[in-house]
Amino acid sequence: MTRDYDEMPADEHEAMPGRQTPPHDIAAETSLLGEMIFADRAIEEALDILKPSDFFRPAHETIAETLVDLFNTGQPHDPIALGDRLEKDGNLARVGGRPYLFHLVQSMVTVAHAGHHAQIVREKAILRRVLEAANGMSNSVHNRERDPDEIVQDAFDTLEGLAGLTDTGSDDLSIGVDIMDTVAEVVDIRENGPKEGLQTGFTDFDSLTGGLQPGQFVLIAARPAMGKSVLGGDFARNTAIRNDIPTVFFSLEMGRKELEKRFLSAQARYPLHWMKHKGPVDDVAVKRLLAAGQDMQASPLHIVADTGITLAKIRSHCRRVQRQHGLGLVVIDYLQLMGGETTGRNDNRQQEVSRISRGLKTLAMDLQVPIVALSQLNRGPEQRQDKKPMVSDLRESGSLEQDADIVILLHREDAYDKDTPRAGEADLIVAKHRNGPTATITVAFQGHYARFVDMAAA
Repeated sequence: MTRDYDEMPADEHEAMPGRQTPPHDIAAETSLLGEMIFADRAIEEALDILKPSDFFRPAHETIAETLVDLFNTGQPHDPIALGDRLEKDGNLARVGGRPYLFHLVQSMVTVAHAGHHAQIVREKAILRRVLEAANGMSNSVHNRERDPDEIVQDAFDTLEGLAGLTDTGSDDLSIGVDIMDTVAEVVDIRENGPKEGLQTGFTDFDSLTGGLQPGQFVLIAARPAMGKSVLGGDFARNTAIRNDIPTVFFSLEMGRKELEKRFLSAQARYPLHWMKHKGPVDDVAVKRLLAAGQDMQASPLHIVADTGITLAKIRSHCRRVQRQHGLGLVVIDYLQLMGGETTGRNDNRQQEVSRISRGLKTLAMDLQVPIVALSQLNRGPEQRQDKKPMVSDLRESGSLEQDADIVILLHREDAYDKDTPRAGEADLIVAKHRNGPTATITVAFQGHYARFVDMAAA
């Protein structure tokens, strides 16, 4: 009795009555596998377009995986050799036996069409993944096991990933494709100087780093009460208010009104404690406050004060601001206060911080803006005589140092010794700089104005 392989159901989900069959094309799959068995060229063309997991039938995926393995190791992959390998692996009966392998070769149309058949198989696989993603989103909505912001963000991430699947071209380009563009950039730097990134307002730091660059993940780390929130605010204020570049400042520690007073104090050079306890002392102070308030009101500074913010919410908010206004800088105060993203995970805090750290670096790359995250240090500095912080003092996760492009350790001697001759000074210890030198930069701390400034401007 001759078996009709074209009519065999092969899989439960393919043959189950009353169930809608996912997109697939068995004829394209069988013809492509026959072409791959017959010729190396067909395997090469197929691998440029798809992966074995793109086949609909599990049996076809197994055959494709075995074919590729034989091809990569330089072994024959005719029906006899292929059947022998499948038998050794315990998969021969599951894929339909030796007769099915010969049937695949007989189903072959022509090796010349292998690329076209591979494209059909790939397109059907993409459509199945779109369907799976849609079903997953639907289940998340109906089950309500997760925060709506996380569901929306996962939907964005899923759709972005699916969009990338439609590009079947190789990313491996010859260096000759764009090497002269790189040469031109280097020559342009020699003639016109380096392209500046976002200026933080600290001259020596900007000179050292070239400013904050798109895609950078920057850590400002310090022990409590050193002023890391103030420094992060200075970065945001200089970018948004002075340079009119859209900036988002996320605060997980302070309320919006408190932040506004801090920014206003720094911008107007009006003592913060006066703002809280008494009104302006004279008309000049009133004018400075009004001018600073108008500058802040007109600036593209977005303040998000949310003690329960997660990475998913940060992603969602940043992308919304970027779509509506453009985006130049993100500041997060501070990393250790961020909560976990999903329920059902039993990760310890170190794993959680590692995931958040990696997520922020990925987000910086995706948005192509610098992300500055504030971070606490452990008690290491207090156990040393000079109290100076080190990168190893980063709290809870070594991945913070690994993911960060720049690590700034903030240190003030007068926080430990009130009688120090360096009272009012602070060190920005650039302890890691992925693309440049490290250094210690001294700035002035004007705590009464809730700001740091260059020493020359103090």
